[in-house]
Amino acid sequence: HSTRNIATHRSEQDTFCLSDADVLTLADYAIKVEQHYSRKMQESRPMDMEWAKDGIDGQLYMVQARPETVASQKKGQVLEEYILDGQGPALVQGRAIGGKIASGPVRIIRDVKHLADFRPGEILVADITTPDWEPIMKEAAAIITNRGGRTCHAAIIARELGIPAVVGTDLATTTLKDGDSVTVSCAGGDVGSVYAGALPFTVRHTDLATLPRPQTQIMINLGNPEIAFQTCMLPNDGIGLARMEFIINSAIKAHPMALLHPEKVEDAHERTALATLTQGYAQPADFFVERLSEGIGTIAAAFYPKPVVVRMSDFKTNEYAALLGGRWFEPEEDNPMLGFRGASRYAHPAYTEGFHLECLAMKRVREEMGLDNVILMLPFVRRVKEADDVLAKMAEFGLRRGENGLQVYAMCEIPNNIILIDQFAQRFDGFSIGSNDLTQLTLGVDRDSAIVAYDYDERDDGVKEMIRLAVEGCARNGIHSGLCGQAPSDYPEMAEFLVQIGIQSMSLNPDTVLATTLHVLDVEKKRSGGE
Repeated sequence: HSTRNIATHRSEQDTFCLSDADVLTLADYAIKVEQHYSRKMQESRPMDMEWAKDGIDGQLYMVQARPETVASQKKGQVLEEYILDGQGPALVQGRAIGGKIASGPVRIIRDVKHLADFRPGEILVADITTPDWEPIMKEAAAIITNRGGRTCHAAIIARELGIPAVVGTDLATTTLKDGDSVTVSCAGGDVGSVYAGALPFTVRHTDLATLPRPQTQIMINLGNPEIAFQTCMLPNDGIGLARMEFIINSAIKAHPMALLHPEKVEDAHERTALATLTQGYAQPADFFVERLSEGIGTIAAAFYPKPVVVRMSDFKTNEYAALLGGRWFEPEEDNPMLGFRGASRYAHPAYTEGFHLECLAMKRVREEMGLDNVILMLPFVRRVKEADDVLAKMAEFGLRRGENGLQVYAMCEIPNNIILIDQFAQRFDGFSIGSNDLTQLTLGVDRDSAIVAYDYDERDDGVKEMIRLAVEGCARNGIHSGLCGQAPSDYPEMAEFLVQIGIQSMSLNPDTVLATTLHVLDVEKKRSGGE
């Protein structure tokens, strides 16, 4: 028979091609096929498989299986170092994010309306980026912004994606021109430079196959499930910070309260967009719970059985308002960084129903998917009473600390967390020091402001003392101490300081894991040799 195009009814278009049962059947087939060939070859043999679903009998058929020849061939770990072979005068300079080099044509995006103009492989140039830009950021060769410091949104996402970024350049959108070829270099330390033309560069590789594991756990910060399985190949002790925000932005796109209460969304276009997003799901809440649990589940599965610390949502109000339907549920704040964010939202009537969906998703990951390596973490817990309120709310929603081995950590990023650490430690199984916010609140510096960026420094004696007190407080109370900020990645002396004060883990962005592991091993060796 020849191939025919058959018109499908609208109701068929609005339903999923595969059921959950089909997906589980295919997973079962895949495991059996791989086990069969591995037994035959007497060694682990990952397989590349193809399948089809028959349109008449509805059955699933395996149509091909052959050895997988790309991912499974990678042996050992290699450290990449980028070296620029030639350079002219820099067009613009700013703060370097990562250590890589990339070149490509400039694409200036001035606002959200023009995101569709962006093409894969271009250099994204913008005033500043926000979470709704993430779909195009994933396709950029590099990112350049006028505003922002080392912990701004563009910097965090660029690190996670492993692409170079130069932030806080002031003049990028006025100096650079659309279509011009430029080279973005972050290989020169703290200062990132943008040069005219495609300059030559080399990449030096160092094989780390025989690398020993340091005593200090080296964990990874990750939010993007799409890179979880390639990232888990890095030598690591698990995920120290899995951010929900990336998944909510890219896979869900809508504000949870807008999904639950579309009648409060006063814009007809937004209501239509919400209905389109949730097609095929029994109810909009299921869409949120399933998408979020699938994203987190992918990260947890990639690193299983190592611990994966998942931070509950920590959008600021302006970021929540940017989600589809979000503006109808969020207050306008002059300083969202210090406003209605983190734990303060979870037990608050304005967001409790949204937090309930987050909890249902995490319950699904741990209990239905069986990924019990997931540890939950609460961000920005300002007061002890707030901790009690939120833990009680979690228990009400089926996530009781200590039940089914559930551990709950808190971010340690507010001076009050350290001043009252003995009280907070009774309520949590561990603290992860967020050095970005802790620095901001100890020094009183807005971490997103380029104008006072010179005052924002985690190496300040006051910040280091806060970190030392936090690590000592955790040790005194027998709970886990970790750090998931930018400091040890950017400053080797901070990694050294953390090892010296006896921190149990540090969580790094993927691009700095190998270099920091080597540095930590060196520090530990010197310490043991000198004792």
